Amino acid sequence: MAAEAKQTCYEGSAVQSFKFYLEQSGEHEAIVRGVHSLLPAEFKRIGEGRSGLDVLGVGSGGGEVDVQMLSLLQSTFPAVPITADIVEGSGELTDNFKALVAKTTNLQKVLFAWHVMHSEDYEKQVKSKGNMKKFDFIHMIQMLYYVNNLADTIKFYHNLLKNNGTLMIIIETAHAGWDTLWKTYKKELCVDAITEYRSSAEVIACLKSQGLKYEEHIIHNTFDITECYDPNSTTGARMMNYMTAKENFHQSFSQEVRAGILDLLKNKCSTVKDGRVLFNSNTSCILVHA
Repeated sequence: MAAEAKQTCYEGSAVQSFKFYLEQSGEHEAIVRGVHSLLPAEFKRIGEGRSGLDVLGVGSGGGEVDVQMLSLLQSTFPAVPITADIVEGSGELTDNFKALVAKTTNLQKVLFAWHVMHSEDYEKQVKSKGNMKKFDFIHMIQMLYYVNNLADTIKFYHNLLKNNGTLMIIIETAHAGWDTLWKTYKKELCVDAITEYRSSAEVIACLKSQGLKYEEHIIHNTFDITECYDPNSTTGARMMNYMTAKENFHQSFSQEVRAGILDLLKNKCSTVKDGRVLFNSNTSCILVHA
């Protein structure tokens, strides 16, 4: 899970923790494989007959997945001009994204607009201007944990779609590892940046209540958390800090809670294979149609 502290303060040590998690978990690689499987057909459908294509990324982080998607879109429609509006609360991660764009030669013709702000501030800004820019493709990857009102957020961004456009939401799958951990220990974990944990279950309930057409695709991923069970492992300690969104897992909880979390992770959130504990970190890619 992209356990970014609230997007507007996702800097410094929180960024380092997130990068460490990505290195250990392979989450971005799994998501990139998922979008490369799902999006070519979707992009062809969205872009057919368009003279220009407009993309909005919300909570785009360091841009690693965005760059892959924009490259895919451009290779699908090489002669069509593309704009990309990027909404990201972290200045540090936005700088990472800009640096990545600068060295990705095939994206030099894409016209970027950078909005370094929380998604709800972007929403207020757009509404205050009155003339809303519409988009062919909007994506929200691992960011709906941080918004105040899920239903309002989905409704707002869905309203920004052009005819035939798609809103892509990627979020933890219901009943997979993250969902089980954070809902079981809601009282202990949902106290800082995330005050209400959400998975694909809450998102799909919202889509149904708003009468929106969608399809859900599971992106399968597991990662090895065996070192979390070695009290002397620095890697294990850092992983537990990230998974519980705490600076120090061992100091943040009582011995009873720590033991309970570790037991839950092994027995309800993972599979044990050849002595290794493999955490189920499946995500759901939900394509919502205009």
